[in-house]
Amino acid sequence: MQYASRLGRLGTETAFAVSADAINWANKGHKVYPFHLGDINLPTPSNIQEAAMKHMHDGKTGYCPAEGIPELRDALSQDVGQRRGVNYTAENVAIHPGGKPTIWKFISAVMNRGDEVLYPNPGYPIYESQIEYQGGVAIPYIYHETDSGFAIDIDQLKAGISRKTRALIYNNYQNPLSAASSQEEMEALAQIAIEHDLWVLSDDAYFEIRYVDEPPNSIVSFPGMRERTAILYTFSKKYAMTGWRVGGTIGPKKLIHHISRINVNDESCTNHFLQWAMIDALTGDDSGTRYILSKLKNRRDAAVECLNAIEGIRVPTPESTFYLFPNVTAVLDRKDIPDVEQFRKKALVETGVSFCTRDHFGRSLPGEKDHFIRLAYSGIGTDVIREGLDKFKDWIES
Repeated sequence: MQYASRLGRLGTETAFAVSADAINWANKGHKVYPFHLGDINLPTPSNIQEAAMKHMHDGKTGYCPAEGIPELRDALSQDVGQRRGVNYTAENVAIHPGGKPTIWKFISAVMNRGDEVLYPNPGYPIYESQIEYQGGVAIPYIYHETDSGFAIDIDQLKAGISRKTRALIYNNYQNPLSAASSQEEMEALAQIAIEHDLWVLSDDAYFEIRYVDEPPNSIVSFPGMRERTAILYTFSKKYAMTGWRVGGTIGPKKLIHHISRINVNDESCTNHFLQWAMIDALTGDDSGTRYILSKLKNRRDAAVECLNAIEGIRVPTPESTFYLFPNVTAVLDRKDIPDVEQFRKKALVETGVSFCTRDHFGRSLPGEKDHFIRLAYSGIGTDVIREGLDKFKDWIES
């Protein structure tokens, strides 16, 4: 018997492979400092937990509409639209088991075999995986380092567009770079999408994980973008509920209709009582989410301070997400380590500090010379961050 050849094109979320190394090392009796996985070791707000239990006990445990219950679709359309200055209704929303399903369902709905899709690299690895698995051609666009973080290379992105280009995947407040687009950068992307008649997937997973007073920006807010943009929404980050698996797609009605048809063929529906609980999340007490954000900000500040104290590392303070992406080229040269993967493994053994590398976020591209690592501070407390990165510093500077 044979397996489908397309399985050879299916990638993975390689941060989970790093987790396996960390678990194996911990199982041997060593302390591990888990900077590798963007999980959140903070509790889901109690009002959401209580709402989920209530709706489960109230019998919301059967099938429900494939596109999601109307009440949640309406609540999410209002919340997402209001925060982005765009008018949506329930017909613009489809609910899924998490945010990630939006990626493959969007690609399934807009891309034919052989079409090209622009995606960020480094970026969330499932973009590349799903484009290629479904028979498309993944065209990477890159970022360059700036004094304040990372910016999209707009000229390089434009050069990657051809008559076969169908879509642009865009992740503002970006994983793994924590890059936040300027208004000018976002406007340039919107103009490109309109000029070349491209679909846009706006991955807004970290839209509200921000540590500044200014409201977040969305590409869907620009004229001409609402009708061509699908928003990936997830409850996982803002509400510290990565394991609950509830999210959605917000976009043009016809696109949502087709995505809902995919829902019927895939999961039938998303967990019924959790959908009711998400209404409470969107409309209820927000003190829990403010607490989560304050804890993440404290962790960010501690991690940035510790990393900037290490000779050969400089990290700007990002305004969003819960990731840091330092350039460690000088560190590898200092320690005479030839590649960043070997550096990752040696750091785990020598210090217990576990992190991902640039290579876990899309294939390295020709011409890349610098080495980067990604540290997530969402699953590790402030005191433990300082303890682990102090050991990391001592090892690097020894």
